[in-house]
Amino acid sequence: MGLLGTIMDHPEEIYPMVKLKMAAARISKQIPPEEHWAFAYTMLQKVSRSFALVIQQLGPELRNAVCVFYLVLRALDTVEDDTSVSTEIKVPILESFYRHLYDLNWSFSCGTKDYKILMDKFQLVQIAFLELNKDYQEAIEEITKRMGAGMAKFIQKEVETVVDYDEYCHYVAGLVGLGLSKLFYVARFEDLASDSLSNSMGLFLQKTNIIRDYLEDINEIPKSRMFWPREIWSKYAEKLEDFKYEENFEKSVQCLNDMVTNALIHVEHCLQYMAPLKDQAIFRFCAIPQVMAIGTLALCYNNVNVFKEVVKMRRGLTARVIAETNTMKDVYGAFYEFSALLESKIEDKDPNSSLTRKRIEVIKKACTASGSITKRGKYLNERRSSYNSVLMMLVFLLVPVLLALLFLNKQ
Repeated sequence: MGLLGTIMDHPEEIYPMVKLKMAAARISKQIPPEEHWAFAYTMLQKVSRSFALVIQQLGPELRNAVCVFYLVLRALDTVEDDTSVSTEIKVPILESFYRHLYDLNWSFSCGTKDYKILMDKFQLVQIAFLELNKDYQEAIEEITKRMGAGMAKFIQKEVETVVDYDEYCHYVAGLVGLGLSKLFYVARFEDLASDSLSNSMGLFLQKTNIIRDYLEDINEIPKSRMFWPREIWSKYAEKLEDFKYEENFEKSVQCLNDMVTNALIHVEHCLQYMAPLKDQAIFRFCAIPQVMAIGTLALCYNNVNVFKEVVKMRRGLTARVIAETNTMKDVYGAFYEFSALLESKIEDKDPNSSLTRKRIEVIKKACTASGSITKRGKYLNERRSSYNSVLMMLVFLLVPVLLALLFLNKQ
């Protein structure tokens, strides 16, 4: 569906899309003048546009710390992801990466495209790191050390069991949750959250990405990246790559649903983490990705397209989530709705249908128990069959304005 078709089906997304585009334009014009900070924020936009948007919620000091934290871990991840680098070279680099944060003479070239630029100019990230408050530096160093060791472990070890899967996700994402919680605490905005809740925040996001990115990871050249645990996928196929072939799609979807059901177990912890957050900027920074994750899982569940293409939320819905996730009431409402959408797609014949329904019920009860859900159907009014004449007139008047704003920065 093209942009115009999307606008016609979802006119309520016009304003959030314009607002998001204007916010992105403002960000690109607010790059700091210092070379190292300019590189850091410019690179952040290139390697994660969505993160570059949500990080702007934070105040200047904490924003700088989180920006550096993200780029350091993205660089570490680039080393891990580069399948052209041999294990013999990669493992010691991962294990010692945290030490290099203080060594401006160190360099290691790997990755492709923007990630290669990040690695080739990593010294600028190091300079930014060295300007941070000592407490921020120590928090970033500790997580980098633990993550590098964990990545090195799984370079030499397959993800066999669900326990392995949780451990791998802890190293590459759960530790990010722990690190962010420490940064929020150091900045004196929040109490220090428990490790278990912080870990679940990272695991829920990471498992969503692993599910969504199946096709990209399995087609990685020169070597496939395999993160789905054998304990789950071996129930449905001889080899993990078998799922991408059409003749296996029935089993592929069953395995996909099993993976989604596994991810849902972290939702209750995520809600418990977000509920007591006091700072509005930190709340939005944490909440927006979590709402995006439950929305993505709802789209991926029982969806064979995961094995054909990238399945993701449409731009307009993403814009609405960013604009309208402001309170815990919004979060409860979004989680309830997307969980209900996922529930509506469960088929009795699915091997895990009973367990999936139980986990959805837990999520819905957690949301309703808050007493905060007063209006539902906020995000799920899909494809209305007709519009009144006033709405139609507004749509046609706003379409040229939207198109102009969307492409203005490309001129």
